[in-house]
Parts: sequence; C-alpha cells; structure tokens
Amino acid sequence: MKQKSIIICIVLGAICSSFAQSTESNVLKFTDDMISPNATLEDLSWISGYWRGEAFGGITEEIWSDPLGNSMMFSFKLVVNDTVKFYELGGITQIDSTLLMQLKHFNGDFKGWEKKEETVDFKLVKVEKDKVYFDELTFERISDSEINVYLVIDDKDGSSEEVQFNYKKQ
Repeated sequence: MKQKSIIICIVLGAICSSFAQSTESNVLKFTDDMISPNATLEDLSWISGYWRGEAFGGITEEIWSDPLGNSMMFSFKLVVNDTVKFYELGGITQIDSTLLMQLKHFNGDFKGWEKKEETVDFKLVKVEKDKVYFDELTFERISDSEINVYLVIDDKDGSSEEVQFNYKKQ
C-alpha cells in the first residue's frame, strides 16, 4: 500500500510539474510603477535578418534591418492561401538610454488599422543574453538561425492569449 501511495505521489507530481511548465508565460507585463531598463540596439541586433515561420494557418515572415540611425526597422507579413491577410510595419528606437518598439497594422490592401497619428507601443521591460522582453512581447534567440517571438494577443471577447511565433533565418 505504501508503494502505491509513493507511485501515485510521483505521478501526480509529474503531472503538476508538466502543467506548471506548460502554463509558464514567456512574456512580461510593463506596469505603471516600472521604469524601462538601460539597453542599446546592440542588445538585440541578433534579430536582424529575414525570418520565416508558420502561424494562424499561414506563412509569416519578418524582415529586420541592422541598427542604423538609432533604430531597427521591420516588416511583418501573414500570408494564408496565397493571400496577404495583414502587414505590420515598425521599428525599435533608441530613446535616451532605453528602447521602445512601435508598430502599425495594415490590411492586405495597405489600409491602416490604427489612426494616422497612433502607434502600438511596447515599452522595454527586461534584457537578458538571449531574451529581450518588451511589454507582453518577447524575442528569444534559440540559435543564430532560429528565434521565437512571444506575443500576448487580445481577443474580441476581452480574453487574451500568448502566441508563439517560431522563425528560421532564411
């Protein structure tokens, strides 16, 4: 009986451990009481290049420029069934001693989602050797030829979910 109890505890422990790992978030939230840490574009220059992956039932691509003029520029495209669903254009800018990521969304016909003077902003939360955390958006270097991008997406019903984009360098 004692042996069965030990086995049950081990199995339950493994299940709980597995569940805890699968629900662990890869993003951090910027809160009102925070100040963005010091960072430079060199801290994430490893994202520069042409990246491709799959998400939302289609092919995704991101193209990141090298740091130049205190910024890194990017484009994102989602293609489903050979049709562009939407684009994102934006960049990461060096502002004083920290970084700010900003972007705008466009339909496949380049009609913007945000108002002309509005951007979606992601304040810097934390920088590690192979991870850079912006507000609910994280870049993770797996290798020189693979990265993950984690993003919290708000749904129309008020809920939100963390989505992982796995990219391979082209």
